[in-house]
Amino acid sequence: MEPTEPLGRVRPQTVRELGEFALIDRINAGRVQAPAVLLGPGDDAALISAPDGRFVVSTDMLVEGRHFRLDWSSPHDIGRKAIAQNAADVVAMGAAPTAFVVALGCAADTPVEVVDGLTEGMWSEAGRAGGSIAGGDLVRSPRMVISVTAFGDLRGNAPITRSGARVGDVIAVAGRLGWSGAGLAVLASGAEIAPAADLVAAHRAPRPPYGVVLDEPTRPNALTDVSDGLLADLGHIADASGVAIDLDSAALWDPALEALAERLAVEVALDVDAAQWVLAGGEDHAFVAAWSSGSELPLGWRRIGRVLAGQGVTVDGLRQPGNGGWESFRGAEPDRR
Repeated sequence: MEPTEPLGRVRPQTVRELGEFALIDRINAGRVQAPAVLLGPGDDAALISAPDGRFVVSTDMLVEGRHFRLDWSSPHDIGRKAIAQNAADVVAMGAAPTAFVVALGCAADTPVEVVDGLTEGMWSEAGRAGGSIAGGDLVRSPRMVISVTAFGDLRGNAPITRSGARVGDVIAVAGRLGWSGAGLAVLASGAEIAPAADLVAAHRAPRPPYGVVLDEPTRPNALTDVSDGLLADLGHIADASGVAIDLDSAALWDPALEALAERLAVEVALDVDAAQWVLAGGEDHAFVAAWSSGSELPLGWRRIGRVLAGQGVTVDGLRQPGNGGWESFRGAEPDRR
C-alpha cells in the first residue's frame, strides 16, 4: 500500500522513483517542435537551422532561493519565467526566438508533478515566443537549478546592439515597468492585497511583448530588455553608445504602482517608493530602445526620455542616488528573487 499524506492524499511520485530516462520520455512525449528545430530530443545533440548563416545565442540560469521560490510561484510560472527571460534577450538583439535548450537540476525527492509543471510552463512560453524546447539535460542537485540556452534567427537583418544610440534619439519603452518589483514587494510583505494580483503575476511570470519588436518593419538604433532595472539597463546603452540619457519622470508615473505603495504603507507599514520599482526594480522584461527622432514610434511603444551628449543616465536632469538595479553578487542569501 502506498504511503499516504495527511487527509488521505496519496504521496506524489518522485523523480527518483520514476527514473531519469522515464522522466525524459515523459517531458518529451507528444511535443511538436518549431520549424527551426530540424532534430529535437532523442540523439546526442539537437540540430537547429541557421537560415542566414548566423544565429543569436544567449544563456541564463535560475537558482531556487535566489531567483525564485516554490512557495511564491507555481512550477508552471517558474517554467514560463525561465524561458521568458532568455527569449527577451534574443528579441533584444532583433532576432526571432527559434529554439531553447534546458538543463534542470533538482533533488531526487522532487515530485514528478513539479517537473510536469515546469515543462508545461516552458513549452507554453516557448510557443508564445515562436520557438520550442529542442533538448536539454537532467541532473541531481541539492536545490533546483534551471539553465536555459536560447537561439534566435536574425532573418537577414543586422543585430540591434546597445551601441547604436545617437544624440537626438528618442528613448521609448514597450511593456510595463516596475510591476515585477511591486509584485515582489507584495510577496515579501506577506500581505493579501487583491488589487495587486496582476502585479504579483507580473513578478511570477513576466510576459515580454515580443511582437512589438519582431512584427515591425522599422527597427530602433539600440535596444535592450529591462532585466536588471531601467537605470542599469539604460546605463549599458549609454556606456556602449558613448551618450547620455535623460528620462522624463512624468512619463514613468504609473497610478497602479502609486496606489499599491500607499496601501502597503497603510496596511503593513512598509516604506516603499513606486518610482524605485520603475527605475530599479528589474525583471519586467519590457523592451527599451533608442529610436531616431524623426521616426514615428510604432504601436505599443511610448516615449520616456531622450538621448543627449554626455554620459550616464539621469531623471529630469538629475542623477539618482541609491541602488541602480540588480547585481548577482550583491545581497544576502536567500535573496529577493
